[in-house]
Amino acid sequence: MSGDQLHRLFEPLQVGTISLKNRLAFAPCTRQRSNLDGTPNALNVEYYRQRAGIGLLVTEGIYPDDMGKGYLFSPGLCTASHVTGWRAVTDAVHAAGGKIFAQLMHVGRLSDPLMLPDNATPISASAVQPDPTARHYTVNCPRPKRPYPQPRALTIPEIYDVIGHYKRCTQMAVEAGFDGVEVHSASGYLPMQFLSTNTNTRDDDFGGSIERRANFLLSCVDAMSEVRGASYVAVKVSPDWNFHNVFDDDAIGTYSYVAKELSKRKIAYLQVGNYGISWDVFGTLRPLFDGPMMPVAGFTRPKAVASVASGIGDFVGLGQAIMANPDLDRRYQNGWELERPRLEFYYTQGSEGYTDYPVYEQSKREEVVGPDDYTTPR
Repeated sequence: MSGDQLHRLFEPLQVGTISLKNRLAFAPCTRQRSNLDGTPNALNVEYYRQRAGIGLLVTEGIYPDDMGKGYLFSPGLCTASHVTGWRAVTDAVHAAGGKIFAQLMHVGRLSDPLMLPDNATPISASAVQPDPTARHYTVNCPRPKRPYPQPRALTIPEIYDVIGHYKRCTQMAVEAGFDGVEVHSASGYLPMQFLSTNTNTRDDDFGGSIERRANFLLSCVDAMSEVRGASYVAVKVSPDWNFHNVFDDDAIGTYSYVAKELSKRKIAYLQVGNYGISWDVFGTLRPLFDGPMMPVAGFTRPKAVASVASGIGDFVGLGQAIMANPDLDRRYQNGWELERPRLEFYYTQGSEGYTDYPVYEQSKREEVVGPDDYTTPR
C-alpha cells in the first residue's frame, strides 16, 4: 500500500454541518456499560473520550423511549438524567477534538415484558413472533434468556406517537451536545421490522407496498429533521440481512427506494452494512445516494483504503478494531500493530475489555497482529 493511497483515509470530510478530521468512523457497538436506568456514567465518558481521534464516533444503540429498550445496562435518551449523562460524554469527546453522533435504537419486537414498563408486550409493525431459536448475541448479553414473545401490532395513532418519540429524542440529543443522530434501521430492529415483508403484514399506510413499508422510517427522518435540519440526521441500513429473523421478498427494490428517498432529503450520511449478502450492496446503493456513505462490516486497513479510493465509501465504519485500539487512527497511519479484542468482556459491566485497552506506546505486544492482517472475530 502506497503512502498516497493511505493518505486518502486521513483527508478531512464534510458530513452534514461538521468537518471530520479523517475518513474513519467508530461504528455503533453494543457494550452494556451504562447505569441500569440508562444513564451514561464515568466509564462511558472515558470510553468515548479515548477514541476521539477517530473522525466520527457513533454511539452504541440508545433507546429513544422506554418501549424501545431491549437490554439491561443499555443507554437511553429520554429523561433529564440521560441528557446530563450524555452531555458529560459529548463534552469530553469535543474537548479531545472529536465528533460524535447518537445512534437511536428502538428494538421493537426484540424486547421482553421483563424489560418494559408494567410488563408491557413488545410492539412491532405486525404481530409476528421472532423465531424462538433466534440468537441472542452471546451467553453474557444481559437480556432474558428465553424466546422472544409475540409482539403487539402498533395502531396508526401509536405509530405516530413512536415517530414523535424519535423527534423528542432528537431534541434531547441537541441538548446533550451531540453533533447529530443516526436512526438504527438495521439488525432487525423496529424500522427494519416495518421495512421487511415477513415482519410487516399491514395493509394500511405503513404496510404493503415498498413505499408504504418505508413510510415509518422516512416519517421518523422527516420528524427528526424538523429539530435541526436533515443535516443533523443520519440512517443505518443492513439490506437483506436476516439477523433477528427478518426477511424481505425484494430487498434490492426496498433498499434502492429507501436510498433514493434519503438522498432527496439530504441527510448527513447513510451507513450501509453488508453482512455477507450475495448481491453487491455497496455498488447497488452508492449511485442512488447523493451524500456521504459509510460502508461497514469486515473492513481492514487495505479494504478501507480501497473503499475510499474507489468512491464507494466517503468514510468507513469499523467496530471491533476500534474497540480494541482506541488510537486506531494513529496505528493505521503509522503502520503499527493492532490489539485483539477480548470477546468475553463485550457485554460485561466493568472497565475490563472496555476502557483498559492500551494506546500503542503502552502496549505489551502480547496479542497483536499487523495493521493489514486484522480480521473481525466472531
